[in-house]
Amino acid sequence: MHEFPAYLAPSQVEVTDLVRRHPFALVVSGGGPAAAPIATHTPVIVEDMPDDSTLVGAELLGHIARKNPQWTTLRDGQPVLLVFSGPHGYVSPTAYADDPNVPTWDYAAVHLTARVTVLDDRDASMHVVARTVQELEALEPTAWDASSSLATFERIVGGVVSFRFDVIEQRAVFKLSQDKPADVRARVVAAARSRGDRYGDVASLIESVGRGA
Repeated sequence: MHEFPAYLAPSQVEVTDLVRRHPFALVVSGGGPAAAPIATHTPVIVEDMPDDSTLVGAELLGHIARKNPQWTTLRDGQPVLLVFSGPHGYVSPTAYADDPNVPTWDYAAVHLTARVTVLDDRDASMHVVARTVQELEALEPTAWDASSSLATFERIVGGVVSFRFDVIEQRAVFKLSQDKPADVRARVVAAARSRGDRYGDVASLIESVGRGA
């Protein structure tokens, strides 16, 4: 992903927060010299982040269905791309209140390149699944207690293959109307909120980046 100098993340806090709050990632790996890349949508969570100034060096965990053939193409140490998409939305020129103008799309995204380790082991997969549930439940208003369902997890965990991802590169783009003056950004925020819940998150992100500028 190309990082535009004008649209860099305000700080590492926003990058890490996007990865943690929007963990439904796209895991992309090479499909071979004559094939397109292979991709799977799946939750990927941060297990360990030794340096809070970057996700490089962090350890992430994920899993996919054993029936998904992508895992059979992966080799330990192979680089894969993890794509995390944050809030995004179309911006109509009607929010700018001047002409001529052109529409755009505001969005935030993080791309992590990582070396994969395949964890084809029931105990390892139980850890990955349990940690994934723990991280996702922490985002809920009231967390679910999984203790009564551990036997069910044990019964079905053989149906997944798990992975450890060791991050070697981080890229981020936070394109949130930074090139517009404050009054126009305020109108973009208002227009996003008027379009309903789907655009509320991107409106809040535009505001937060504006406060950090």
